[in-house]
Amino acid sequence: MPQPYELTVSQAAQEIKDKKLSPVDLALSLLERIDDTDKDLKAWVTIDREEVLTNAKQREDEARQGKTRGLLHGVPVGLKDIFYTAGMKTAAGSKVYADFVPDFDATSVAKIKEAGGIILGKAVTTEFATADPSPTFNPWNFEHTPGGSSSGSSVAVATKTVGAALGSQTGGSTCRPAAYNGIVGLKATYGRISRYGVVPVSWSLDHVGILVRTVEDAALMLQVMSGEDINDPGSSSEPVPDFMKQMAEHDRPPTIGIVSHYYAEKSTPEVWANTQETVDRLTAAGAEVVELGLPDSFKSCHSAQRIVMNVECAAFHEQFHATQAEDYGPRVRAGMEMGMLVPATKYLQAQRLRRQFRNDMVQMVRQVDVVLTPTIPAPAPRDRNTTGDASFQVPWTTSGLPTITLPSGLSEDGLPLAVQLGALPFEEGKMLGAAKWCEGALGLSLSPPNYS
Repeated sequence: MPQPYELTVSQAAQEIKDKKLSPVDLALSLLERIDDTDKDLKAWVTIDREEVLTNAKQREDEARQGKTRGLLHGVPVGLKDIFYTAGMKTAAGSKVYADFVPDFDATSVAKIKEAGGIILGKAVTTEFATADPSPTFNPWNFEHTPGGSSSGSSVAVATKTVGAALGSQTGGSTCRPAAYNGIVGLKATYGRISRYGVVPVSWSLDHVGILVRTVEDAALMLQVMSGEDINDPGSSSEPVPDFMKQMAEHDRPPTIGIVSHYYAEKSTPEVWANTQETVDRLTAAGAEVVELGLPDSFKSCHSAQRIVMNVECAAFHEQFHATQAEDYGPRVRAGMEMGMLVPATKYLQAQRLRRQFRNDMVQMVRQVDVVLTPTIPAPAPRDRNTTGDASFQVPWTTSGLPTITLPSGLSEDGLPLAVQLGALPFEEGKMLGAAKWCEGALGLSLSPPNYS
């Protein structure tokens, strides 16, 4: 019989609902798991054990009375340390925010609580969710980067110290560390999940990310957090469907578009071979595969994303930079200072290029159910002074289209490999169905050898 910490979010929620699992026992199991592993991994930064157990006891009493608040009743969730949480320090991995304690919850955090979820604690982030590496270790090999910026959240989920954790993505900060750690990462359509109460990098690029171990858990978390928010001007009024139902309806062999141009050239031979093997396995299982060409506007998407990110980062941090520039890490500071030098005309041109690219991506993706590419050009680099290469995620982030990453194997060095699926805006249910089918066809469940 599995230990409570081994359960997925969906499994734990169902067992609590069926009165087979105590929320207190689940919380204690996760806290003990953190005690056993996190001294080495450094995935967590702030945990209020007393508050966790108090909330777990309350959820347990409610469950015994047959009352459940929602889909996450009694289930702990981790937060990247950029999500405002009332009464809990939110330091964003920086000296600048070292003592910041919000007095309200981010909308996504509030929705988790409304659904009965318990905030387990704050996971380590790179400074202000940018490129300066965090102290977190990769559980697959301590000499390699765990990725970023959602490093702590990804490692926490991979090592089963929590079933689900929130991340964010401005370039590749959810799906890349998910790939490096052998788990599932979901970035929904831009605006699907409110960013209110999340420390921003770039208002027009930031997405809330979901880090879990299964596609089903990704759908559950998306269901809980989706929806329009008057406090976030970037949030969408698009109706929120029943993602679980849509996922079940589309859990069948999909038509998959393969993009070789750029991805084959930029991937290592090992990664591209794994991608082709993955496609072959999916084809053998019944998927239809077609080759797609990238639009001409792809050539500028990475540059446009970088310009927009740097300028908007500079705009947010301008007031702090004026008095605390020395408190920033070198990479986040360099990025914002570069942004301060970009003329408004260049910023607006970059936004225009992004809009064209989004339109072109929609036309490309419309030909198939999902588009498949490798998630990462190479396994996690053997360099703890980097967060890795985000170039394979940037097209999906800058266009705002949804994407999900799935484990697809191991490298010769025993490091996780992954593929990502992208879909049309606000068709997450269809994408999740295709991803669930692919997950079943591949039959992979990766776990770091020393943290199984």
